[in-house]
Amino acid sequence: MSFALSAENVRVDDGHILRASLRNGNGEFVDAEIDLDQFVGNENGNFSWGGQSSYPLHEYIHCTANALKGFSGSCQNCSFSVEGGAAVPVLRAELRDQDGNFQPRDINLAERIGNNNGQFVFN
Repeated sequence: MSFALSAENVRVDDGHILRASLRNGNGEFVDAEIDLDQFVGNENGNFSWGGQSSYPLHEYIHCTANALKGFSGSCQNCSFSVEGGAAVPVLRAELRDQDGNFQPRDINLAERIGNNNGQFVFN
């Protein structure tokens, strides 16, 4: 089940911070966030779960430590939307491959991210 079905105001800020108000066990909505760079990487122009990216350090010389681990340091035109009746949370971006070309890609965040009592969890 998509975490977006138990959430309000779902968004991605700064290209990698997933934020929302999530319903907890008492039925209340509480603010929650998770850094997607910790869990989503870029493997040669493709989103990958696990937060690892396949670029050598010199490719990231101007990026933060989180960007070294995740996808956000090697993407452009990042967008997010909740789609369809099943409330599928989709992250879209153009990811740089090892040849320096940008590839349009998307990932269903509900595949591995859920809501546990008002907190985002990675499964």
